[in-house]
Amino acid sequence: MKRSLPVHFTGVHGNAVLLAQKFLAEVLQEGSCAVDATAGNGNDTLFLARCVGPKGKVYSFDIQRRALEQTAALLKENGLLGRVQLIQAGHEHMEKYIKEALRAVIFNLGYLPGGDHAVTTRPETTINAVNAALKNLEPGGRISVVIYTGHTGAAEESRAVEDLAAMLDPEIYGVLKLSFLNRSALAPYLVLVERRVTDENLAP
Repeated sequence: MKRSLPVHFTGVHGNAVLLAQKFLAEVLQEGSCAVDATAGNGNDTLFLARCVGPKGKVYSFDIQRRALEQTAALLKENGLLGRVQLIQAGHEHMEKYIKEALRAVIFNLGYLPGGDHAVTTRPETTINAVNAALKNLEPGGRISVVIYTGHTGAAEESRAVEDLAAMLDPEIYGVLKLSFLNRSALAPYLVLVERRVTDENLAP
């Protein structure tokens, strides 16, 4: 059984990060396992922690201690630190830390807001991380990638992500590129992936 990639993006006013979160929220539930591949200021990690509930688990990666400290403080403030494992490592090392099937993975590429703009995600490590996420993605699971194009190396990274997404088997994955036609060409855009639920997935 095939199904189209459902997208119900209303009321988010062209904010790429909120669109990405809404895309993932549709499939997250109590007890899910999710990954924030780029912890940054912690907002995506907080969102995932709320979605998975007290029985769920979130892994949050960042190479910068400052990002993880900010994320930890935000989680603690909201009483959700216990649901999250904070990992100071590049997201390309995801497979070393995660053995569970993943329901949702969010990437927010670029640099830490308010941080050093020279420290950014890079094409080769991002592609390795997306491949690791795909490997562990369960049927019905989703990956969202928020892509920025204004910083050094962003063009190469965006092309690499799009090339990878375009090569995914359409019998297994639904893939969508979402951009805003009435905004700057440098505005962030989305690549969204869903692993299809098939009759084979549903077999006992």
